[in-house]
Amino acid sequence: MNAPQKPASRAPLLSLDAAMAELLARVHALESVETVATFDADGRVLAEDLVSALQVPPNDNSSMDGYALRASDVTAPGVVLRVSQRIAAGHAGHALEAGTCARIFTGAPMPDGADAVVMQEDTIEVGGDIHGVHIQAVPDAGQWVRRAGEDVTRGAVVLSRGHRLSPASLGLAASLGQARLSVMARPRVALFSTGDELVMPGDVPPESMKPGAIYNSNRFFLRALLRRMGCEVSDLGIVPDQRDATLAALKTAADHHDLILTSGGVSVGEEDHIKPSVQQLGSLDLWQIGMKPGKPFAYGTVRRDAGECHFIGLPGNPVSSFVTFLLLVRPFLLRLQGVPIDSARALPVATRLPAHFSVERADRRREFLRVRRNAAGGLDLFPNQSSGVLTSAVWGDGLVDNPAGTTIAHGDLVSYLSFAELLA
Repeated sequence: MNAPQKPASRAPLLSLDAAMAELLARVHALESVETVATFDADGRVLAEDLVSALQVPPNDNSSMDGYALRASDVTAPGVVLRVSQRIAAGHAGHALEAGTCARIFTGAPMPDGADAVVMQEDTIEVGGDIHGVHIQAVPDAGQWVRRAGEDVTRGAVVLSRGHRLSPASLGLAASLGQARLSVMARPRVALFSTGDELVMPGDVPPESMKPGAIYNSNRFFLRALLRRMGCEVSDLGIVPDQRDATLAALKTAADHHDLILTSGGVSVGEEDHIKPSVQQLGSLDLWQIGMKPGKPFAYGTVRRDAGECHFIGLPGNPVSSFVTFLLLVRPFLLRLQGVPIDSARALPVATRLPAHFSVERADRRREFLRVRRNAAGGLDLFPNQSSGVLTSAVWGDGLVDNPAGTTIAHGDLVSYLSFAELLA
């Protein structure tokens, strides 16, 4: 009599690092480019290098209100120099006569012959027949002088292709005379949730909710996160837990979008139709990651007439959905927009901070704990780390990245990732 067959062992879960590398290897920057006003380019990604046609500042200028002079004319405190001219910002003076100084204001160009500025606090005006000043401090050559080109030199690549523009970047571009910028097109993302239990806020008052029904919170924060990432979002609403409806939603979304992002329906339940539907319409290349929360994360593609559309399925539990977006979807979207990001730089550099809590039971998965910095310079742990408790993501200001199989004792240094950086 043959021995009973042992059930096949399940494949080990993919590590987060391996999933990140695989995910980023499968995405390439969009080819579409558009030109926008510099005023409207915050958060957009440059499509070409920005090369300076000028130097900044264009000439030597004063960084202080005071007096421009030759340093060699002041060998000791108390020297009196005649004020031969007055130079305001936006106006050019004439060559400085030997033994004189020029009244000068911040940003004004230095006159020929002057090599230093003495700030007005180190001078005393002289009355009488001569309009002059006592120089109370001996200057060094170059003192309080901004040199021409010290910020930007002509011909320099000031901002590189793939740079995600910030408010400071826009100011820098404007300082080079750029009224418009060439940027990558925004990713077009179709967003929908699955689940017969989901109800939209406003459709049903709390007192009338049916047993088992919940409000759709994921739709709100995912839509906001996508917009923060510079995406054009098509909100396709809630798709019922039916195979035909799921297939139809995926087909419709694939035709006109670069990415389909869903929440829910990627686990192994009988009513989880996303996974088999994506496999029917294309391919499912990543599924289940060794992280907590966020194990049911999925990536694949959906076929369309012209090529394929990326698909990412997030878990239905709100914290799982929120965390996997920050850790995996965010770098994917940056890469899609042309930011030269790889798996080694996909997450911000973690800060090592002391844990003012303990975790006595190690998890077999890499765990991301919701924490908050405290006044003592350590980290407090939200007491309920369930993936359904969205309060933890509001209370917390970051995550502890805790390796698999690791306990934490009070005072241990742990790796902290701030939400501010993950949302930047």
